[in-house]
Amino acid sequence: MSASGNEMRRHRPPRRFARIRRPRGTFRALGALAVVLLVWAFVWEPSRLLERDYALVLPRWPAQCDGLRVDVVADLHTGSPFNGLDNLDRVVDRLVASDADLVLLAGDYVILSVMLGEYIPAERIAPRFARLAARKPVYAVLGNHDWWKDGGRVRRALEAAGVQVLENASTEVVVRDCRFGIAGIGDKWEGDPQPRRAFAALPEDLPTLALTHNPELFPDIPARAALTVAGHTHGGQLGIPWPGDPPLPTRVGGHYLAGHLVERGGHLFVSPGIGTSILPFRFGMPPEISRLRLRSEAVALEPASARATTAASRTAAHPPRTRP
Repeated sequence: MSASGNEMRRHRPPRRFARIRRPRGTFRALGALAVVLLVWAFVWEPSRLLERDYALVLPRWPAQCDGLRVDVVADLHTGSPFNGLDNLDRVVDRLVASDADLVLLAGDYVILSVMLGEYIPAERIAPRFARLAARKPVYAVLGNHDWWKDGGRVRRALEAAGVQVLENASTEVVVRDCRFGIAGIGDKWEGDPQPRRAFAALPEDLPTLALTHNPELFPDIPARAALTVAGHTHGGQLGIPWPGDPPLPTRVGGHYLAGHLVERGGHLFVSPGIGTSILPFRFGMPPEISRLRLRSEAVALEPASARATTAASRTAAHPPRTRP
């Protein structure tokens, strides 16, 4: 090639990159994936109901109460999509069949508003708990949605069904050889929370469970509480899908989200809840009945031989667990 030809090649404008053509199948696959994810988040997952077991080892829980079983339900939001009275009956069926010693309800039984949902009054919701309250003790607090729709009305409906509502109040409970207290604290946003008042009537040395709706109240709970139980967050209604049970993050952006959290020696459990609010979706955070087994740290950490002796000395065993 001549020198002039080489000179022309050096000064020739660069060729544009050839356009990358994506096969049509790629766009179809992405569209199908989007449809699957939408159905998962807005239809399939909100209609699920899991029962998940947790064993919580608590330093301020006595040996005679080791193994106490507590079912926790939060944020029923009856009336949200795929979560009508028929689903409430399904939840109550599971709670009735459970081998738990008692049930804690962490607020928000009604729904203020949610896309594609409908408001169902407390007078239609609460009677569904009557058959549960006839089988085992049921304790409750109110949530912000309950107060927005007339908290007094919601409370009266629950109490008429046999549910004991603890708003800045407490009660003593005896289960076999286990004696403990439950202190219910009003909602942080709407319930005039008074933790000290709730604990005031309980002896200082009585092991106590604190029940409230909003977990942001956790730093204000008296240090003598063995465990604080809350709801409100719905687990963010969003988690990371994972084979088997999805992981439950505990704290995101300074907020208590879901699961078991230990902070400054205090123990908190936040239920992911049942219903939805604002947007009717759940993704990687399915509706859940949280089944807590409360372990005494003194018993859990003792040698295996001593645990076997302790277990053999107990005369009252739980009935076989059932899950319909």
